[in-house]
Amino acid sequence: MLSKTVLLAIRALLVVVKNPPGAVISPRTIAASLNESPAYMAKVLRLLVKAGILRAERGVKGGVFLSRRTAEITLLEIVEACQGTIHGSYCQPIDDLRITCAFHRAAVELEQAMVGVLSRWTLAQMEKSPGPLGPLPGARHCVMTSFPAAISARAAARPRKGSARA
Repeated sequence: MLSKTVLLAIRALLVVVKNPPGAVISPRTIAASLNESPAYMAKVLRLLVKAGILRAERGVKGGVFLSRRTAEITLLEIVEACQGTIHGSYCQPIDDLRITCAFHRAAVELEQAMVGVLSRWTLAQMEKSPGPLGPLPGARHCVMTSFPAAISARAAARPRKGSARA
């Protein structure tokens, strides 16, 4: 349901928020910390900058930082930055759902549920529990398991004036 790009965007944002307030972190550092391709990471970060979730500083000491507080950034914004607007309906839009097919009504209900859930969850909530507390039963794998416990702020981030945090 969520693309690899969305999952990487969430993981990347969790790396950004682990750095000190006002810190700029390079796309290469984020990619390395998540063991991802620097080129793919740059693409994902560009999407987040374009959506206004991150801001970018150019130059040798450039990188990205949050554009606003984590409590103001929803999962819906992140998903739509990477995948576009969520559409659950495959039929033409119709105001009176009573006259549509059952599939159309189910698709609209699914879309409303997804938008509702993603709108309620924020980056601040994700930051509180970025990965599982321990091994999952039955050798199950969590997509956030590869999230690094900590990144060295001295090596990864550079101070920047006026950043936004929770």
